[in-house]
Amino acid sequence: MTHIFVNIPTSDLERSKAFYTALGATLNPTFTDDNAACIVWDENVYFMAVTNEYFATFTDKKTVDPRTHAQVLIALSRQSRAAVDEIIAAGVAAGGSEPTEAKDYGFMYSRDLDDPDGNGVEFFFMEPQAVEQGPDAYLAEQANA
Repeated sequence: MTHIFVNIPTSDLERSKAFYTALGATLNPTFTDDNAACIVWDENVYFMAVTNEYFATFTDKKTVDPRTHAQVLIALSRQSRAAVDEIIAAGVAAGGSEPTEAKDYGFMYSRDLDDPDGNGVEFFFMEPQAVEQGPDAYLAEQANA
């Protein structure tokens, strides 16, 4: 089994913990301290919110400010369009922002959310039939329905 841990920098660890728990994630206290917080999305997906200073120790490369530079784009699926809308609303209410308009591709619906540090997370829902058939086949079938 593969697990994914995404390290995201933060200038305020307590704020990051509050933000992500407001979205429904939980914290793993075993891997949370003054430098980092383990944010649990599910049994396979984790964010490590890491203080800027600690984050800089992970690499010899120059780190960037996520408010002004995109280093990675993270996309997490939801179970429905409504669930996408709900998590975006929770994120905005918790201090995040929605930097772009919602995108509806017919087979997939997505919305972007920036956390208070500027780290971007896309939440999306893809029609199960589009996953099975592929987007083009699904859209063609919908056009003929």
